[in-house]
Amino acid sequence: MVWVRSEYAGELAVLSAWLSAFIPWNVMLSSVAGGSVLFVRFVFVQVRYTYGVPFAEGVAVSDPLSAVSFQAGNSIAVAYQAWAVGAGVFGVVFLLSIAYYLAEARVEALPVDPVRLIGALLGLSGAVLAAATYLLTTRGFPGVPLPIGVVFLLVFAGVLLTIDRTD
Repeated sequence: MVWVRSEYAGELAVLSAWLSAFIPWNVMLSSVAGGSVLFVRFVFVQVRYTYGVPFAEGVAVSDPLSAVSFQAGNSIAVAYQAWAVGAGVFGVVFLLSIAYYLAEARVEALPVDPVRLIGALLGLSGAVLAAATYLLTTRGFPGVPLPIGVVFLLVFAGVLLTIDRTD
């Protein structure tokens, strides 16, 4: 079964990277101090909505590095450190996808197949963010995480790594 024709592999790799940037890798609803906290975590940004929590009402937005520094010294800090690593790996994927889009012939001339490289890096990013999800669940706020973007990262990686690159 052919998922993608070889001649469209590059376009799929770029599209997979760009879509992954806009799909939250983790969504979690937690009950804290008589209220609720909704975390929506994208690769490069976290949006936190709080309702009925007396010490943190409203919306807060943070990036992985500021979230790591905010959580320093807490047991959950390692989860945010894993998120920062996953975001760093994904940053490489995103930059590579932009280069691939803008200079396809040059990127195709690299000694490594860019489709496979993007697939491998998406898989690595997905694995690290899966670990971050596990750490958030075991060391963070109580709640049920929905690792939506993690699933997409791993599926995109699997598709890109299994494309038959015959040309």
